[in-house]
Amino acid sequence: MHEILNPQEIQSFITDGFVRIDNAFSTDLATEARNILWKDIPANPADSSTWTKPVVWLGMYTQEPFIKAANTDILHSAFAQLVGKERWIPCMSMGAFPVRFPSDVDSGDTGWHVDAGFAGADPNDFFAARINVHSKGRGLLMLFLFSDVGEQDAPTRILKGSHLDVARLLRPEGEEGLSFMELAKRLPELPEKEEALATGKAGTVYLCHPFLVHAAQRHRGLVPKFMAQPPLLIRNGFDIYGTGPCSPVEQAIRIALEA
Repeated sequence: MHEILNPQEIQSFITDGFVRIDNAFSTDLATEARNILWKDIPANPADSSTWTKPVVWLGMYTQEPFIKAANTDILHSAFAQLVGKERWIPCMSMGAFPVRFPSDVDSGDTGWHVDAGFAGADPNDFFAARINVHSKGRGLLMLFLFSDVGEQDAPTRILKGSHLDVARLLRPEGEEGLSFMELAKRLPELPEKEEALATGKAGTVYLCHPFLVHAAQRHRGLVPKFMAQPPLLIRNGFDIYGTGPCSPVEQAIRIALEA
């Protein structure tokens, strides 16, 4: 398979914690997906007066447009380059979708955080889900843009290089790691980082290190923002203490722990 990411992009992923891929899937697929999502939103796409909530959370979707968007040759190539060949599990569902609407109201879900990788004591408790230094369960954080997202359209905020600090924070917590909320409460301890915005046309995908700190924000634009943030699941944990060849995800963690 042709390698889609060049050496500079791989190095940027290791250093900054993410890489942006334009035209990762087609705008036609994005339109088909949005049409499906609108059917589950209690609002009229043609009448902004019905957009009364700042965000509507939708779950995981398995219809064809979503599966096709997650499994293009471009993305499969990038997954193999970043996580390792045959180490990741193809995405057979797409979500969750925090659909954000133009609003002056605080949605209450815009805090800095790191997405969890494996279940805690209560599998149904999202906030109890856990993250450990091996990134058990999660190969990548992924941001799929299903609508055009400009700077006013609630683009996800990203802290460049924060994944390295998170790796160091997780190291003493061992296999058990920290829960989603435990880690979120400790993020203010980390060094200040430059902020980037996950903007782009529909069909853009941001592939992010699983430890990357990110946050939502209020929508100041004109049209709803459609984005999915599925995990890329992995078949087994990362080898972060080895000395042999490793994937860019592993390499970033090794660099952080050696510092």
